Amino acid sequence: MSQETFDSILARARTLCDDRKLETVKAWKAKNPGGLAVGHMPVWSPRALIEGCGALPVACFGGGDQVDVIKGDAYFQSYICHIPRSTIELALAGDLDALDGMVFPAICDVIRNLGGMWKMLFENKLSYYLDLPQNFDPKLGGKFFTLELHRLVRELEARGAPKLDRERMRAAIRDENERRATIAELDELRRKEPHRLRASEAYLAVRAGGTMMAKEHTAMLRALLDAAKSRPARKFDNVRVVVVGSFCEQPPVALIVTLERSGCDIIDDDLQLGMRMLEGPIDLDASEDPVECIALAYLNRGAASASRYIGDLVKGRALIEKVKQSGAEGVVFAAASFCDPALLDQPMLEAALQKEGIPFTTLKFAENTGQFQVIREQAGAFSDSVKLWGAA
Repeated sequence: MSQETFDSILARARTLCDDRKLETVKAWKAKNPGGLAVGHMPVWSPRALIEGCGALPVACFGGGDQVDVIKGDAYFQSYICHIPRSTIELALAGDLDALDGMVFPAICDVIRNLGGMWKMLFENKLSYYLDLPQNFDPKLGGKFFTLELHRLVRELEARGAPKLDRERMRAAIRDENERRATIAELDELRRKEPHRLRASEAYLAVRAGGTMMAKEHTAMLRALLDAAKSRPARKFDNVRVVVVGSFCEQPPVALIVTLERSGCDIIDDDLQLGMRMLEGPIDLDASEDPVECIALAYLNRGAASASRYIGDLVKGRALIEKVKQSGAEGVVFAAASFCDPALLDQPMLEAALQKEGIPFTTLKFAENTGQFQVIREQAGAFSDSVKLWGAA
């Protein structure tokens, strides 16, 4: 395919990412009368289950750098991350009216409070707080989470979704598995040939699926992959890095581009963890109940993250393995300001990296960050030091 084809696909992805008034969602609802649109925060939510209920899952990323938060600041204190305030700002402005409800995963007190605020402000819309398991024994945590997901199904049915149909749910899971396999292929191309598909480009392509059904998103990703493999691209003598800490509130795309221009090839990250939380497919042979299959996949194949309880596992081990397997030369910690899960995890992850002699640098951002010069200088100095002196 031609360069224009790659550019046109990426332009479509950017348009979808910038669609803060959810025009795409409105179009879907017009084509599917009575269909529900269910929002969820960027961290993992059971999109396959929502699709299996005949609804459209919609990832909500806050206002980013497109929205001035005014009303939202009246509902939350200033010493928390930015995303709940901009989400409320969008909702009060009517930009999220197309949503019939929201799912709030249990990752931190801020998201818990956002769910309560949504319930108070929008009494006629679903506000569902999704409790995540802290016990990974299938007979305990698995049973609990299966019941929790079935409760979500009943909530959707009460709002007009069709009754649970196991074959429809299994079909949605297969579509989700295909999407995840395609994202994994995209990530592999980034690791092997980061000059062919930059992290900022992959970010837009993956995030664009937040307002699409899995099958449609897979088709877009497949077209982009085919175009990327044949596009003319120039290699750079950059440092290969892993970016961690941005699993919920997302940095502006310009910040990702800034890291790239500073001499970093971002070959792995947690920027779109919601689409990558499950490492591998949802096993449809795990249970006759497809809802339980989703629950067990979260238990058994969930990626290590500050948003996920790890039990007796060693904090930092998964990051070390990711760095070594990807061939990364360093790590960039990029956490949203006041993000308690990421910033509480970071000292433990830093200690693990220091023990292994893996260089790292740290920065913080807000979703509406507009000045990147300091970040570019810091990341550039980090890139130069790794190239000149390595882990030393």
